[in-house]
Amino acid sequence: MPQKRRPRRGSLQYWPRKRAKRIYPCVKWLKNEKLKPLGFAAYKAGMTSVQYIKDNKMVMKPATILDAPSLFVCGLRYYQNTYDGLRVLGEIWTKIPKELEKKLGKHEMKKNFENGGKVDLIRLIVCTQPTKSGMKKIKPELFEIGLGGNIKEQTDYSKSLLDKEINISDVFRPGDYCDITGITKGHGFTGVIKRFGVKLKGRKAEQKHRHTGSIGPTTPRHIMWQVPLPGQYGFFQRTEYSKRILMIDNKPEKINPKSGLVGYGIVPGSFILVEGSITGPRKRLIMLSQQRRKAKYSPVEIKYIKK
Repeated sequence: MPQKRRPRRGSLQYWPRKRAKRIYPCVKWLKNEKLKPLGFAAYKAGMTSVQYIKDNKMVMKPATILDAPSLFVCGLRYYQNTYDGLRVLGEIWTKIPKELEKKLGKHEMKKNFENGGKVDLIRLIVCTQPTKSGMKKIKPELFEIGLGGNIKEQTDYSKSLLDKEINISDVFRPGDYCDITGITKGHGFTGVIKRFGVKLKGRKAEQKHRHTGSIGPTTPRHIMWQVPLPGQYGFFQRTEYSKRILMIDNKPEKINPKSGLVGYGIVPGSFILVEGSITGPRKRLIMLSQQRRKAKYSPVEIKYIKK
């Protein structure tokens, strides 16, 4: 008789399964030769269907709508490469607008570099502007965005961006591929059936049906970490690679229905259409970064957008 085999219940690729540290993701920025910001952030607004030409064929596919208000560059952060990784040398902050000051606080200009170290990397300190989005949110998010180019180019370019805004058109164009990082929807404390996909026990199982049949051998005398057990499920940070940007526009009437997007409202300004679905619920901040895997740029010709 052939031996019956099946894959284990629950992938061990993502471990440990615990909550993300914050509600918006943290991205590892890669090196790039082009002198420009390496990423952007937008709010997930909803989904729609888009008809466009792909490989000389007319296709109709789902797409995700991202509300993309501009980002405000409120500071610069200088790093030095050390044996233990990047070390912060100093920061420069600009005068923060009054509507953002309550959340971010008052930051003085810090130009003192520790030990007079050599600067090897510069990153932008930016904050979102949710008051320009379709939500009733006031508090902005504060995070870093990487810069491309060498250190000489970054020095002059970063100072020119200080106290200014970055738009999505400054980073990406329609037809580009990008990596999208977000925080998934949280489900709280769940059992093994939902958390790992363990099979339900039969009718004659003793007392329990929604549990793990075996929690491991008798030796060693402890439960191994590979055994599916109940616990936290959802609210994980996940990255999807090579997602295609179908459209970048500042005319929201192209996607807004009369009553607004369900669960979000009306997108007031610039928006992004990304092919397929994106992790996370509505109103959650999504990070778009330069793609890590190679995918060729190809222009997109959109024929129809369903409202």
